[in-house]
Amino acid sequence: MKHSKLFLLAFVLACGTTSADPVLVHNIKGYGFNADRELVSFSALAFDDASGKVLARGDNAVVKQYAKARKIDGAGKTMLPGLIDGHGHMLGLGEYLNQADLRGIGSEQATVAEVARFAATQPQAPWVIGRGWNQVLWDDKAFPGKSLLDEAVSDRPVWLVRIDAHAGWANSKALAAAGISKDTLDPPGGEIIRDANGNPTGVLIDNAMQLVQRKIPAPTSDDKIAALKLAFEHLLALGITSMHDAGVDTELADIYQEMADNNQLPLRLYAMLSAKDPQLPKWLAQGIVDDPKDYLDIRSVKIYGDGALGSRGAALLADYSDQPGQTGLLVTQPDALTQIMQLTMDAGFQANVHAIGDRANRLALDRFEQLATPEQRAAGRHRIEHAQIVAPNDIPRFKTLHVLPSMQAVHATSDKNMAGDRLGVARLRGAYAWRSFIDQGSIIVGGSDFPVELANPFHGLHASVTRQDQQNQPPGGWLPEQRLTLTEALRSFTVDAAYGAFQEDSMGTLSPGSWADFILVDQDIFTIDPSQLWQVEAEQTWVNGELRYQQAAQ
Repeated sequence: MKHSKLFLLAFVLACGTTSADPVLVHNIKGYGFNADRELVSFSALAFDDASGKVLARGDNAVVKQYAKARKIDGAGKTMLPGLIDGHGHMLGLGEYLNQADLRGIGSEQATVAEVARFAATQPQAPWVIGRGWNQVLWDDKAFPGKSLLDEAVSDRPVWLVRIDAHAGWANSKALAAAGISKDTLDPPGGEIIRDANGNPTGVLIDNAMQLVQRKIPAPTSDDKIAALKLAFEHLLALGITSMHDAGVDTELADIYQEMADNNQLPLRLYAMLSAKDPQLPKWLAQGIVDDPKDYLDIRSVKIYGDGALGSRGAALLADYSDQPGQTGLLVTQPDALTQIMQLTMDAGFQANVHAIGDRANRLALDRFEQLATPEQRAAGRHRIEHAQIVAPNDIPRFKTLHVLPSMQAVHATSDKNMAGDRLGVARLRGAYAWRSFIDQGSIIVGGSDFPVELANPFHGLHASVTRQDQQNQPPGGWLPEQRLTLTEALRSFTVDAAYGAFQEDSMGTLSPGSWADFILVDQDIFTIDPSQLWQVEAEQTWVNGELRYQQAAQ
């Protein structure tokens, strides 16, 4: 990537620093939060070069107090706490950056043309892999088929994951490799889309995707490490200093642990163990991993409830408005959901349940209510990942049950042209309902769900505040009564995301005693027009008081 040389230079310079003197960053427009999560401003920040922790923040008094500190002139730039993405997929991002990028393409034909172009650049690859197609953007809004793919790439299997990662599109060679035919049964929690004659069309939903994915040659550990480093670099360039990795298997957890032990993690990771991992009971028995330096904390489990709205896999209480008879898919059946949530909570781990549809959200809430005492729920800070479509009478239960909604603002602006079709007007009252959660006192863990969405956190801030896409559509915002203030949105990507990982005392505020994780950005987010928020760029990213990214000179 274009930032790689700068990233490596910054990393080497930072790691080579041996001075234990205080460092003072002055001449800045700084924003952070106090112990009550209230926004505070400052013009100078002092941190300890040895521990990487903030010593003080304030105005000229701090400059005078640290007159002998090593000084960095902020040149009037805006300083923010390092941004935290509360729900992403690190390895998926790294792999996505090396695959056919099909995001935003407006037709099946144009998508296939891009796949063919990409395949020509990878003549030795045994499979052609891509991600990001979205039939909702196409004129007919219909799922694609295998025919055009077969014409474009006939010499090897093709596997293309939908933008939400809850559907995949295969050519005939990929279906054959997986042994999928007219006679193949739908697996539990999955669906093989078929034509009028019962033949597979090439599109597989949720658990049916595994039929193909298990046939794709597995990446080696070295492949995964290379992809992770690419993802680290990408996030640091966007101003992200910490992320919550939603679904980590044993191999990836071991890689993270080894990288942490060797000081090879340039940003902070809060890893959610995958409930699908056969070795999960062993991890739970070992207990939580609480890194004193917060580079790798493991104390949560990602549990899979349902599918996604775009592929009609989100589990709904009533039929899809645009497909009568279809209510979505439970990726984990109710009895199994009960078992894995109980196992997780009994081990003292945080249970983070993926739930998009209103039925899946209710199933998760019911189990939080049944399986834990109020004291256990409050201490556990359990989460529902996405909390996207919630029956209005279930929204107050999040607060009552101490369940945190972990939500991704960009999903609303991405889904706005599709959600009404899927749900109808009435169910939108509980959809993407950020304001309803905030007004009742819930703490929202903000994130992006990258690589489902782009990882840029300023896109999330923009969507939170405007409820519009980057073309300022629709006028006035989509379901504008649910928009957040900028302070609330920034909290969701800083101290509130940290709260969702039991880390609010150490990051997300830039208060004394917290880690010196901060970014300098090119615009003051509190003075520009909100419509411009998505265009803000990080010019410097610091983690633990070390420069990890420096933007190239324009």
